[in-house]
Amino acid sequence: MPTKVVMEALSPTMEEGRLVEWKKAEGDAVATGDVLAEVETDKAVMELVARADGTLLKRVVGEGDTVPVAEVVGWIGEAGEEIPGGGAAAPAGDAKAEAPTPEAPKAEAPKPEAPKAEAPQAAPAAAPARAEGERIKASPVARRIADERGLDLGQIAGSGPEGRIIKRDVESAASAPAAAPALVASGFQDVALSQMRKAIARRLVQSIGPIPTFYLTAEVDMERAAEARAALLARDPDGKFSFNDIIIRATAAALRRHSFVNAWWMDDRIRQWHDVHIGVAVAIDEGLITPIVRHADRKGLREIATEVRELAGRARAKRLQPEEYTGATFTISNLGMFGIDDFTAIINPPEVGILAVGRIEPKPVVVDGAVVVRRRMRMTLSCDHRVIDGATGAQFLQTLVGMLENPLAMVL
Repeated sequence: MPTKVVMEALSPTMEEGRLVEWKKAEGDAVATGDVLAEVETDKAVMELVARADGTLLKRVVGEGDTVPVAEVVGWIGEAGEEIPGGGAAAPAGDAKAEAPTPEAPKAEAPKPEAPKAEAPQAAPAAAPARAEGERIKASPVARRIADERGLDLGQIAGSGPEGRIIKRDVESAASAPAAAPALVASGFQDVALSQMRKAIARRLVQSIGPIPTFYLTAEVDMERAAEARAALLARDPDGKFSFNDIIIRATAAALRRHSFVNAWWMDDRIRQWHDVHIGVAVAIDEGLITPIVRHADRKGLREIATEVRELAGRARAKRLQPEEYTGATFTISNLGMFGIDDFTAIINPPEVGILAVGRIEPKPVVVDGAVVVRRRMRMTLSCDHRVIDGATGAQFLQTLVGMLENPLAMVL
């Protein structure tokens, strides 16, 4: 009995998958665990493996096709074995050369009848050529109607005696259809939704509507953080410590002190996490994905910096594994590198908060009664009001600001 090859749920939130590329041809021998195809899920490109030994009898789904989870995409069995539902199976070893199925002769479509021409609306006769300065002959009624309707008598042919323009001529000119304006062709391109973009759309609808969200914004003095980063880079020229790495480290430390922010909304309960797993938003061509720095509160800055770079690289290559992008307890989205001053981010449920980070820029501020230029940064915390109250969110931001303005507080 042949074994079905089905579209498996290769990620926890996957509802359908797009078969990117078959790795086995019909007739190829396969063993359990062999990679049959690559599938694009809602987060990454994953491998679909064989669950039985035998021959790949039939590839039901073509490359580029999208099918729901659990739908049959192929069959594995003994060479020459009949496939349920009919259809010939490829013999063993009949690798890449598949004979094209002859097309049935196409029935000649009946020729459509020529559309019946509608009777054209009578157009007014062309105005006769007139010598320059020649007086236009028109009745007083025709002149009045032409004046009321903004018509040029010089463009109207008269049907009265000696070419005189009369009422009928003016009314005919007024009712004649105007020339249709030429349509300007506009180019456009329809872009098919990727599996990731579909998932993003579903998740955002789940978030922005049902979640009662409020926002808290704070401005941070980043001078000491900048000095600390410069000192680290001076000691370790090969190190790559970004401001975002420092923000992740400080956020993780602040979350340890504010359990109501490091939490999930579970409909009938609130789950407060003892571990801090921070999702870091990474922009890729298809949309946005949030690889996770697990146990971020237990990791040093160097370890966080290295891990973020590695995760971001795999995210852009669409090679993240499900455990690398699911299960965050809090998320950070940083658009400062794009010159954005501040913004609000949408909460990724079941998380109850997300931090939106803007750019660092020099600003004149008052310090000890004097105006000085300091590097400043704005952060906005989106809060699920079902879990986080205004004071709770403000206290978390207060702790985070204190750690960024005094980096030594992160190690205390």
